Amino acid sequence: MSQLSIFSAEARPPQVADLAGLLCGPGQIVRFGAGDQARLSIVLPDPARAPAVTAACAATGIPVTAVRTESGATALRTAFRCDLVELAREWTRGATKTVPAEWQLDGPALRMWALAAGRPDERGGYVLTLDQHAPETHLPLVAACTRAGIPPARVGGEPALRISGTRRVQRLVELVGPVPPRAATADWPRYWGRHAS
Repeated sequence: MSQLSIFSAEARPPQVADLAGLLCGPGQIVRFGAGDQARLSIVLPDPARAPAVTAACAATGIPVTAVRTESGATALRTAFRCDLVELAREWTRGATKTVPAEWQLDGPALRMWALAAGRPDERGGYVLTLDQHAPETHLPLVAACTRAGIPPARVGGEPALRISGTRRVQRLVELVGPVPPRAATADWPRYWGRHAS
């Protein structure tokens, strides 16, 4: 049995800060009015992910509602809430999404990222989608993944990071923990031993 990492998703109860994982992917956060409330939203690459992401958000104490975008995509969004202001303050500069300096990517945030915008690839690696509308977040997220022990490669042709190699994929699996409730097992990181390349 492997030892539970203090950075793994199962090391502590869910927290609002875990929602930063949605911001690593295509999530957005905006402040409202005097800045004393904020709303988090994310357009999902696959509408089938909505129940699992909704459940994971609810576990942090932040409920989300599913809505349809003008393009017909499925999005999840919160109400404007006071308890999201700190997350918004950390992850924005003006109206621009930004990764906090030296931000520590841990298992719970990585779990949210994988749940909303991750997928295995055909070579035994795992791909985490980035926000195409926030290219300035890409390199800081490479650095955050590297600090977490899962140094990624950037995927050509789309804004995404790929975790590959036996040790890195094993570390990823340890960090994110087991498949969350209502999530598709096929979308979740898994360790294939020597087959991960």
